Amino acid sequence: MTRGIGFLLRKNNVDHIAGQATIASPTAIDVAGADGQTSRVSARNIIVATGARPRSIPPLPIDGQRIITSREAIVADDVPDSMAIVGGGAIGVEFAYVYRMYGAKVTIIELLPRLVPNEDEEISQQLERAFGREGIELRTGAGVTAASADATGVTLTIDKDGATETLRYDKVLVAIGVQPNTEFLGLEAVGVDTERGYINIDDRMATNVPGIYAVGDVTGKLALAHVASAQGVTAVEAIAGEETQPLDYTMMPRATYCHPQVASMGLTEAQAREQGYDVKIGRFNVQASGKAVAMGENDGLVKLVIDAKYGELLGGHLCGPEVTELLGELSMTKLLEGTTLELGWAVHAHTKAHLREWCTAARAGTQRRLRVACIIVHHNYYWCAKNDCPEEGIC
Repeated sequence: MTRGIGFLLRKNNVDHIAGQATIASPTAIDVAGADGQTSRVSARNIIVATGARPRSIPPLPIDGQRIITSREAIVADDVPDSMAIVGGGAIGVEFAYVYRMYGAKVTIIELLPRLVPNEDEEISQQLERAFGREGIELRTGAGVTAASADATGVTLTIDKDGATETLRYDKVLVAIGVQPNTEFLGLEAVGVDTERGYINIDDRMATNVPGIYAVGDVTGKLALAHVASAQGVTAVEAIAGEETQPLDYTMMPRATYCHPQVASMGLTEAQAREQGYDVKIGRFNVQASGKAVAMGENDGLVKLVIDAKYGELLGGHLCGPEVTELLGELSMTKLLEGTTLELGWAVHAHTKAHLREWCTAARAGTQRRLRVACIIVHHNYYWCAKNDCPEEGIC
């Protein structure tokens, strides 16, 4: 993969200089090479894209052998008999599924009350049930207070609701987030503003120092590869003097590649209500999808959060087979200021419509208010779940 990126750089006449970089001024970088020699590179603009690395905490000292991070896990060539994963966010649940499928006994320890706590609560519940059926043990609302590693495994001290428990695992994977790679860059010397190590930027990816920009995980906005790519495009367009479109990080698609997959964009139901929206919810259980049943992948939920006044899509939250493939459609609907009416009008080829035709809107009475309905078309019947439907079933 990295060789492919190197090829693209060469193809596009981009010089690659290996070494440790320090920003000497807004127009110059000093690069210390492996041979100990330092060279200076001058430019009219500088983009900082140094990314982030797995975060650690004092009770869990990373040794790279028994207590590891995602970096060691992704290149590991062995499967432990038992593994504890500390952190139930996207990285934690992805590795939990992978290790469980390879045969390891997996326990997820999450400090907050539920898995993937940044997702909608119903999606968390759906994933927890699916993981339970796979035999993944969940310890939510629990924190690790101590860890002791030796040649054969790791002993963890876990606290939950004031009760302490000691458990033994072959390995422990720490997946509690990331921290920015901003040390030793010389940011303070040139006056670049940071917060908790992350570089502050504006809508054009510019820092407070003219000529210096930052993109990717180092900005602390949203640690996703496609977000970093979008930020990179914005920064380059800004440097080129082109008009840029501010990125809406709330509406960025978020994908978690466990099984079942988790996909989301926009506001959760709780967030929408907190912001004062009159919320309508559209739900569809994947069990009603003929294609999902035929695939043997009928475990999942689609949930749309809608502004009841205009039918505006506020958020989409999905858990199920290959649901990450549906995020583009929701994102495009939001970008083009579409409502549930337009989303429901879009026609998809059978059987590719197994989840895509879940939502349409109906105008009710003389008030001309958009009401959410979830309609799944399968052969010659309609499964209807209008919020005001008296049938509440097939009609």
